[in-house]
Amino acid sequence: MIQLLACGYNFIHEDGIVIDRPKGSGDYAFVLFKSNTKLALQGKLMSIEKNTYIFLNPHTPHLYGHYEKPFINDWFHCSSNGIDAFLTEIDFPLDTPVRAEDTMLISKCIMEMSNLVRQDSPLMERILDCELKALLMKLVTLHKQTAVYEHKSRYLLPFTQLRNQLYSAPNATYTVDMLASSVNLSKSYFQHLYKELFGCSIITDLIKARLEYAKYLLMNSSTSISIISRMCGYENDTHFMRQFKKFVGVTPSQYKAGGPN
Repeated sequence: MIQLLACGYNFIHEDGIVIDRPKGSGDYAFVLFKSNTKLALQGKLMSIEKNTYIFLNPHTPHLYGHYEKPFINDWFHCSSNGIDAFLTEIDFPLDTPVRAEDTMLISKCIMEMSNLVRQDSPLMERILDCELKALLMKLVTLHKQTAVYEHKSRYLLPFTQLRNQLYSAPNATYTVDMLASSVNLSKSYFQHLYKELFGCSIITDLIKARLEYAKYLLMNSSTSISIISRMCGYENDTHFMRQFKKFVGVTPSQYKAGGPN
């Protein structure tokens, strides 16, 4: 179990601050720099742009401080017990400044952990262990995904937002031309990028979004199959039933009667 030792959310140092640890911190230290920073890592001085994070080994010599005032950061320290094998397993980049693709993900997690440590809960340590592991796994996933698609990284956020839109409003009418236009790409390049980023075609995702909604309605409402078909964006009941049977494996009526296999 990973033990959270201390954490700080959106710490604002109005007059700046310098943290000097010539022998390391003695535990694992994570810092999200929200201000431009000077960092000396194992004797090497570098300039760090804001919205960069680093996770430091317990015995890595380091020094960092304000390049501008105020100096703002999020941070946490955690014990080394039980974390070494986990970090090796997920291949987390230690002692390496990493550009944060989603600063809100980090800040929200640290804020929630800060609130949790103030509560008197018998499950606190177990929850914090889960929160820390989830955060580290999400960060390494984002880091690797960005590295793989580095030349396409500027499309990752708008495409992810677009995909979320499909699943949150599956009843809306979409065309590939319309979706490609929304991100200012040609239809063919849009389809190519979508499949590279998410591993499936845009058409498959449109169908999956509609059918996930249909399954929810079938199991949680008394609405007729014909109306559900319309609510999921289908103009033709027969087309809906054929597509449902093809992708789900049973008819809508069978699904409603017996639930998922």
